[in-house]
Amino acid sequence: MAEKQDYYKVLGVERGASEAEIKKAYRVLAKKYHPDMNPGDAEAERMFKEVNEAYDVLSDPDKRAKYDQFGHAAFDPAAGGGYSGGGFGGGFGGFDGFDLGDIFGSIFGGGGGGSSRRRGPVRGDDVLTHLTITFEEAVNGCKKDIFFNRVEECSTCHASGAQDGATETCSNCGGSGQVTVRQQSPFGVMQSSRPCSACRGSGKIIKNPCRDCNGKGYVKLSKTMSVSVPAGIDSDQRIILRGEGSAGRMGGPAGDLLIEVTVEKHSLFERDGMDIYCEVPITFTQAALGAEIDIPTLNGTEKYTINEGTQTGTVFALRGKGIPNVNNPTRRGNLYITVVVEVPRRLNQKQKDLLREFGESLGENNNEKSSGFFRRIFGK
Repeated sequence: MAEKQDYYKVLGVERGASEAEIKKAYRVLAKKYHPDMNPGDAEAERMFKEVNEAYDVLSDPDKRAKYDQFGHAAFDPAAGGGYSGGGFGGGFGGFDGFDLGDIFGSIFGGGGGGSSRRRGPVRGDDVLTHLTITFEEAVNGCKKDIFFNRVEECSTCHASGAQDGATETCSNCGGSGQVTVRQQSPFGVMQSSRPCSACRGSGKIIKNPCRDCNGKGYVKLSKTMSVSVPAGIDSDQRIILRGEGSAGRMGGPAGDLLIEVTVEKHSLFERDGMDIYCEVPITFTQAALGAEIDIPTLNGTEKYTINEGTQTGTVFALRGKGIPNVNNPTRRGNLYITVVVEVPRRLNQKQKDLLREFGESLGENNNEKSSGFFRRIFGK
């Protein structure tokens, strides 16, 4: 298997990059390598997965700190390093051989409860991935293929860690997974329970480790899944697929798959919740005389009649022409149209003369705002 590339190099950012810089770099690369933009390109698909994996870690402060300290071993169940993962990304939970119960045991004596807790059912980790969709896809809903990594039980050893499925009871701890340690202190003999170093707290010894998972019982795999994106979803909202995250241990349930959505900007519309906003230019003549104009909507154009004397900046509301509610598609927001009167340029001499004549023919009643403005300034 090829060696993993440094996540910072994958995104093309420095190690001290800010959260905004990391997010910006991810969005550029995700769009560049997205399978929809590179159909049939296996190398682009590989890069897309690599970019998502890097962003999954570097966008999360906790995981980024662990990655900076332990590197890729922090999230690789087969790495056998000091840290076995945790959080999103499909790790296994905390530091091997370390538990708060052992700390209390070493202070107060008696059996630390950490090892026994670890041997009970453990829920799998949640997995976070990212999906970028167009404005239209967010409005109407769509189906998209997503790519992510999760931890699964090894199909060869079925999570036993043994090549032939056979394990033996650890003779060092008698299968309990923990050993009792006694230490002399100024207060007398102190007793604590710790994970057994021979079986790493599992209570079992593997004589012939599985070659596919290196005796860990779990492997990290790349997955592709088709997902239904609901109509009305917005940027930074999440789709949660229960039980599609990393596998649990000791009979525990799988974690969830969390899909964080980014919606691309639209060339005409601005979105605010369920409402959308749009500016529509109209001519001076249309504003003065009134007219029937074409209004852009999410479903094409519609005719709309504006009254004579419409001023620039006037807002018209089209009820129910906005974004559907993501939880109740029968409810929709509104479309707000702001008209902007376009002043003509590059007039010829005849047009200028006509406009001057027109302006001179106007009385105060035709220009109430400007007349009132100067009255307030000069008092007449």
